[in-house]
Amino acid sequence: MATTNPIQFIQQVRAEASKIVWPTRREVLLTTVMVVIMAALTAAFFALVDLLIRTGLQGILGMFG
Repeated sequence: MATTNPIQFIQQVRAEASKIVWPTRREVLLTTVMVVIMAALTAAFFALVDLLIRTGLQGILGMFG
């Protein structure tokens, strides 16, 4: 493995850092809204599944109790 002296390393880091493209404020806002919406939909889905499973189990166990 080739070793790089500290000066070359810093130059390489600066070159790579200059390639970074930061998202715009609009892109950040849109992706944040999408994440919140998807999290809410996922929470609603699992709440519904939980309700259905609980109701089904109570119905099944109620028949034997």
